[in-house]
Amino acid sequence: MNHEFRDISLADRATIESYTRRAGIRNCDLAFANIFCWREVYRSQIAVIDGFLVIRFRLDGSQRTAYMQPLGDGDFGAVIPALRDDARQFGQRLRIAGLTEEGVAVLRRCGCGDFAFCSRRAAEDYIYRTDDLRTLSGRRYQPKRNHINRFTQLYDYRYEELAPHMLAECMRLEALWRRVHTGADKELNAEQRAMQEAFDNFDALGLRGGCIYVGGRMVAFTYGSAIDEETFCIHIEKADTAYEGAFAMINKLFAENLPRQYRWLNREEDLGIPGLRQSKLSYHPAAMQRKFTAQLLHHDETECKELWMECFDDDEEFVDAFLTEYYARHRMLSLADTDGRMLAMLHIVPMRSRLGRTAYIFGVATAADRRGCGMATELMRRAVVRIEDEGYDAAILIPSDDGLKNFYSRFGFEDTAMPVAFDSDFDFGTGTPENDLAMIRMTHGRTMPDSEPESLVCTVDTASDREAAEQAAGVAAEV
Repeated sequence: MNHEFRDISLADRATIESYTRRAGIRNCDLAFANIFCWREVYRSQIAVIDGFLVIRFRLDGSQRTAYMQPLGDGDFGAVIPALRDDARQFGQRLRIAGLTEEGVAVLRRCGCGDFAFCSRRAAEDYIYRTDDLRTLSGRRYQPKRNHINRFTQLYDYRYEELAPHMLAECMRLEALWRRVHTGADKELNAEQRAMQEAFDNFDALGLRGGCIYVGGRMVAFTYGSAIDEETFCIHIEKADTAYEGAFAMINKLFAENLPRQYRWLNREEDLGIPGLRQSKLSYHPAAMQRKFTAQLLHHDETECKELWMECFDDDEEFVDAFLTEYYARHRMLSLADTDGRMLAMLHIVPMRSRLGRTAYIFGVATAADRRGCGMATELMRRAVVRIEDEGYDAAILIPSDDGLKNFYSRFGFEDTAMPVAFDSDFDFGTGTPENDLAMIRMTHGRTMPDSEPESLVCTVDTASDREAAEQAAGVAAEV
């Protein structure tokens, strides 16, 4: 199948929108302005394969290649082999992002291999009824009306349509906004570059925006573009928080001035930033646009998933989330029979904690027909040796029940009854927080800190070895 991915230019707008606007998907990533303005950050390229538009990009700004859900008429399953071959040329497995639930169903039935599917809460788009944001009617919007009333009482303001020549004022306001917002610095820096692209090509991108002046000073601005004929996407909204109610005011005024054809407003994701999440929820979204990512599984990952599902009560979504976000072949210890069937496993997940570099032992499992044969004992013995050899300061685990404490104590783990909390959206615990009590093994003769914390907070530290793991896996292991 002949196809060639190429860079994206302004001239591609009509072609891309001929697919995105009839897709019926309210994903903010399908707004042409977003595709174009973020193309350098994500190294985005496009190709049309057998009548389907495919966007190829770098996932999360890394070296990992991914593809957006193919857009076109009918079932896109027929183009999946071409994408799998394209990913292989980069020495990578196939990943498809931005999948709808219908898209997930297509991949499940296309017969192109086993996939793991996951969706991140931080990446879900907030979808609102535009009329709700225009009127702010009802008791649930009373706090917003209070903010707006306060703004109108305090300030002599005017609303204007945003124009390209206002870039300098917008950048000044964005810098002011940034001073009081911390976290997600990488994303916010990329956003600043995307803003520059947007203003440089404002009209050509079909952007529409608004701003508020108090006296001669811009105190709030916003802009966005259409996803389809009924859905408008807000790309940027900034305000000077020194002006009470400025955010609520720009939000309402822009919705009021938006053409009536746009029944829905997509206000994009919250990136997992607590304050941003609280703000978006306070406007009471009508729906959340989930975005699934599919990852083609290698043979060992399929075996891991099957054993996990056999041994634990976790659902498939949980196991898939672990496989796509945290699994690494070089950090799994396993035993298999002569036919290659995985019989036992455990995973060593690198973390940071008050104890230093911390190895978390997770997912210890043995197939039901091989329990009592010493397999878990052998894997724990290997794990302890490896953790010492790799220079970890401590190892921790959470026994799933009290009956396992004697087993783990044989390998030097002390029952501390210390509560463990994980700085992660993924639940590495038992599913019941009050039961997440650590057994700890200090390494190289170290001792427990004199002043023990009330709880042990662990932060996953797998980013540093993810790329190495990808290269180590290669395409030879791909299903």
